[in-house]
Amino acid sequence: MKSFIIAFLVAALFILALIFGARNEQVVTISYFVAQGDFRLPVVLATVFLAGFIVSWIFAMYHIAGLKLALRRTKKQLANAESKLDDHTVSDEQPRTLVTKQSNDKEVDA
Repeated sequence: MKSFIIAFLVAALFILALIFGARNEQVVTISYFVAQGDFRLPVVLATVFLAGFIVSWIFAMYHIAGLKLALRRTKKQLANAESKLDDHTVSDEQPRTLVTKQSNDKEVDA
């Protein structure tokens, strides 16, 4: 459900950008470091929106992949710890005797 809402919001923003671009057919001049170009405003808006979306998606995928690797590593550690615990309890099945401490304290009437 969460991914559906996010996809809907991204689509709504893209549609809003297209509507804004369709209503504004001006030519804008973009100056680079060494060059300059004239582009229509909707093309510039769509390109910048798409570039920002792709950069954000790449960072999100990197973060998600790191979390998945950490989860996999933790699950392996948990499985190893559980197997060691099972091995320890199987070899420790000897009956235990209750050890009681005897007191050497004597009651003294004062």
